[in-house]
Amino acid sequence: MSSRSQALLSDELAYISASELAARIRRRDLSPVEVVEAFIRRIEARNPSLNAFVYLDFDGARAKAREAEGALVAGEQLGPLHGVPSALKDLLDFKPGWPASLGGIRALKNHVVNSYCVFCERMESRGGAVLLGKTNSALMGFRATCDNYLFGPTRNPFNLGKNSGGSSGGSAAAVADGLLPIAEGTDAGASIRVPAA
Repeated sequence: MSSRSQALLSDELAYISASELAARIRRRDLSPVEVVEAFIRRIEARNPSLNAFVYLDFDGARAKAREAEGALVAGEQLGPLHGVPSALKDLLDFKPGWPASLGGIRALKNHVVNSYCVFCERMESRGGAVLLGKTNSALMGFRATCDNYLFGPTRNPFNLGKNSGGSSGGSAAAVADGLLPIAEGTDAGASIRVPAA
């Protein structure tokens, strides 16, 4: 696919719902590989100004997309989000080999929990989603702004001079700016509601 075609696909997919994207993959209108590449391209172009993602695993996502493509071609049973890109929130959620700073705690910069959290296991193993990385969060999820000492603030995609809100601000900004069709958000005291507002 040419660079121009990739850019067009990236823009086309930016605001389509996760369920519609899953349906198009299932119908083979789109391949999981080209979908993941389109979202990677958008993340590379737009994340530097937003700071929505704080960890990226594009190589791992590409490998999972190829596996998803193989399962699709082989006619295997598919999860409801088969091939759909998603992300974990960098708070209390883990994937083996990925850092877990619990919302940007500097002392946990290189902290890794080598187990799956429930969200990750269900999205990836059961649902078929392809996880591209982790999104920014407020320190320990305790603030209504998405900012921390390790990664800094996540900006609102509609006004880069403003914060995205927290604590699920990285995920909210990523979805709002079309970097992903769906991402993890958690809420104990308005952590989804503040970014949504």
